[in-house]
Amino acid sequence: MVELQQLQVQKLTQQQLQSVELLQLSTVELEAYIQELALENPMVEPEERTAAELDRGEELISRLRWLEDNDRQNHFYQTMSEEELDPLARIGTEGGLEETLQRFVLRQIDRLPLDRDMTRCVQSLACFLEDDGYLRVGLEEISKNTRIPVPMLEQGLEILQSLDPPGVGAETLSQCLVLQLERQGEVGPALSVAKDCLDLLAKRRYRAIGEKLGLTMTQVQQAEERIQQLEPRPGMMFQRSEQVAYIQPDVFVEESDGGYVIQVRQRERPMFHINSYYRELLKQSSDREVREYLGAKLRQAENVLWAVDQRESTLQRCAQVIVQRQNEFFRRGPMALVPLRLVDVAQELGIHESTVSRAVREKYLQCQRGVYPLNYFFSRRAVGEEQASSMGATAARMLLRRLIEEEDKAAPLSDQKLCERMAQEGCPLSRRTVAKYRDEMNIPGASGRRRY
Repeated sequence: MVELQQLQVQKLTQQQLQSVELLQLSTVELEAYIQELALENPMVEPEERTAAELDRGEELISRLRWLEDNDRQNHFYQTMSEEELDPLARIGTEGGLEETLQRFVLRQIDRLPLDRDMTRCVQSLACFLEDDGYLRVGLEEISKNTRIPVPMLEQGLEILQSLDPPGVGAETLSQCLVLQLERQGEVGPALSVAKDCLDLLAKRRYRAIGEKLGLTMTQVQQAEERIQQLEPRPGMMFQRSEQVAYIQPDVFVEESDGGYVIQVRQRERPMFHINSYYRELLKQSSDREVREYLGAKLRQAENVLWAVDQRESTLQRCAQVIVQRQNEFFRRGPMALVPLRLVDVAQELGIHESTVSRAVREKYLQCQRGVYPLNYFFSRRAVGEEQASSMGATAARMLLRRLIEEEDKAAPLSDQKLCERMAQEGCPLSRRTVAKYRDEMNIPGASGRRRY
C-alpha cells in the first residue's frame, strides 16, 4: 500500500540565490560585478556610462530593431547565442567575471537534467558551501532554514558531491579524500586508509594501520603516497591570488551624544537603473522572441537591484549588533574587545550563521581609531585551565603584549609569572595558553627577551 505524505517545501527563488551571491561581495567586487553585468544585460544602465558601454548599447539597439522588423530570412545569423546573452556564461573566461567556487558549481547544476525541485535543492546546498569546498552545516540545520525535507537534501548532497572540483560538498576530510579516490576509480588500500585510518596515518602509525586493515607496510606507504597527491581543500583553487589593492569602508561609526551612530555606505542614487529604451521596447514589441529576451533581462536586473538593497540592509543589521556588543572597543581600543561569535549575531538577528559570515566577508568598518575588517570584531573567549575568561582572545593577546612591553628587561617575566599577572588583570589563563599566545605573536621566551 502506497502511503501519501503532504510536505510543505519552501524553495529558494532565483532572487534569493542572487541575494546570497551579492551579500558576500566586497564593495569593490560589487561595483565590478555591476559593470560586467551592464556589458551583458541591455536593461542595466550604470549611472556612469563608459564609451565602450555606449558602443555596446548601440550595437544591441541595432540588433533588436532588426528583430523588431521580423526579418526571418537571416534570423539564425543575427540572433545572439544564449552564452552571449547570459552574464554568467562568461564567468571564468577571459574578460568575464572572476571565477568563484559557488559560481562554478551553480553553473554545473544548471546543466544537469534535474526537475525544478531538485535543481533548487542542490542550488540551496551549494549556497552553504564554504570557501574551501566543504559543507559543514548539517542537513538538519539546512532543512530548518530552507524548509526542504532532509531526505531530499540527502539526494541533493549526492548530486552536489558528484560535481567538480572532486571532493566538493564533503562534510569531513576523510569524505573529501574518499570522494576524490572514488572519482579516480580507486578500490585498493588508499581508499580503505582514507575511510577508516586517516587519524592513524596523520600520526604515521603504519604498523597499526596494517594490523587493522590487513595490509603490508609497503601497501600502507603506497596508500599514503596516493593520498598525499589529493587535494584536501578542493575549493582553494578558486581563491584569489591577490588581494584587493585598496579598501573602501562599508560601515562608518561616529560618536554622537555619548553613543555611536552607524552608517552603511550609501549612494546618492542606485548603482544602476533600468534602461528606458529597452523597457519601452519590451512594452511595444510584437516579436515574441524580443519580448522573452528583454523580459528575462528585466527580471534579472530587478533581482540584482533587490539583492543590492538586501545586502545593505543585512550589513546594517549585522554592523548594529557588532557595534553594540563591542561598544567598549570604540571607547578604549582593542584591549576592550569581548568574546563574540558569528552565531551570537545570527541568533540576535534571527538569521543563519552563514548569512552573517557572508555579510561580514571582506567588509570594512571605519571609526576614529582607524579602518578594521568586520571579522576583526569576532573573537573567541580566552580559555584558562579551569574557567573561560570574560576577555576575548584578541584582547588577551593585547594584554599579554602590554605586560611584556612593560616588564624589566633585565629580569623578564616567565610564562608562569605572565599567567599570574594576567589573572590579576581579570584574564585567568593557563601557562600553556600564555605560551601559545606568545608564540603566535612571535615573542620569544623569557631567556630570549633578557637584556644584560
